[in-house]
Amino acid sequence: MKKIVIVGPESTGKSTLCEQLAKHFGSLYCPEFARKYLTEHGMEYSFEDLLTIANGQLSLEEQFVEEASNQRENSDCIFIDTDMYVMKVWCEYVFGKCHQFILDSIADRKYDLYLLCNVDLHWAYDPLREYPDEKPRIELYQIYKDILINQSTPWMIVSGSYTERLNTAIKAVEQYCLNILC
Repeated sequence: MKKIVIVGPESTGKSTLCEQLAKHFGSLYCPEFARKYLTEHGMEYSFEDLLTIANGQLSLEEQFVEEASNQRENSDCIFIDTDMYVMKVWCEYVFGKCHQFILDSIADRKYDLYLLCNVDLHWAYDPLREYPDEKPRIELYQIYKDILINQSTPWMIVSGSYTERLNTAIKAVEQYCLNILC
């Protein structure tokens, strides 16, 4: 089972891309746990809440990976909306520090491909979003890019319209799968 993670700042089409890729490849996608958590508990979150969200994301991911493995005849991959890199960036950007559990989880977990969503889509209002201004979105994008450059898992930037992003992502997944399976 190949695990493909979609990362990037808020309002860059991560969730939409996960859904579209899962549909295209006849697979499953793991949604972002933080959305459910913040919807239930509100936007006034603490540093400790981010540890709860990280644990929830990992549990949700494990649940969806197991489900996808059981349906493996349909697809050899699963798409994951958010991982511990996102949690690390969130912790450090908002609180200036990160939980050791998140850092340890980054080291322990293995993924097969990252897709980094660029900030070239217009920011869309959502009551759970915090950064409508361009400057923090660009800063966050650069932080994600720096992280991906400095790790060993293959990665690709997806930019442009939703259609262009999907086409780029499909090609990246297909190219990656061809390279691994041949």
